[in-house]
Amino acid sequence: MIRTMIVDDDALVRLGLADLLDSDPGIDVVAQAADGLQAIEQATAHRIDVALVDIRMPRMDGITTTTRLRALPHPPKVITLTTFDLDEYVYNALAAGADGFLLKDTDPAEILRAVHLVAAGSAMLHPSAARRLIDRYHATNQPHATAAQARLDQLTPRERDVLALLAQGATNADIATRLTMRESTVKAHVSRILTTLDVTNRVQAALLARDTGLTP
Repeated sequence: MIRTMIVDDDALVRLGLADLLDSDPGIDVVAQAADGLQAIEQATAHRIDVALVDIRMPRMDGITTTTRLRALPHPPKVITLTTFDLDEYVYNALAAGADGFLLKDTDPAEILRAVHLVAAGSAMLHPSAARRLIDRYHATNQPHATAAQARLDQLTPRERDVLALLAQGATNADIATRLTMRESTVKAHVSRILTTLDVTNRVQAALLARDTGLTP
């Protein structure tokens, strides 16, 4: 059972998301919060596997909330939510440790799929916004790219293959099929990639791959 928390200052949005998540027998909504401060309290009091966090909220916005949630002793995975697919804060939330983002008008089935994917360790980026956000807000200045390349150079050729597919949004199962290896082997490669690149999740690894030109 995936234990979830909904964080949004709009009560109707919280109600709608709760109804949707509760319709999935594999998902349990164990907490709700109207802002980031309440979210930290709830995540401290309950074990949360995945938190759906709005970007724009009073008292503590979604970016700060994501940073605080990821710093907890037992951090939940985070999916950020936004109304705007070019919201400049979304990239910052991903950089803060979110495992993905969705637009609030995303198809309900895709929201449920995202919760399952993120809980399983994959990333979920809204396809229509991901490329534009990365292109626009992920700076391609030379010092940053040089530092990213130095970390990438520490990977083995096989790990670079795994990273390239990961950066395209492939799941562990997809990568295993494409590279003809066991899924457990893929998981081991991904774990070492995150450690070597000094990032906390697959989204940040994908952004670093983007920095170095490993993926178009």
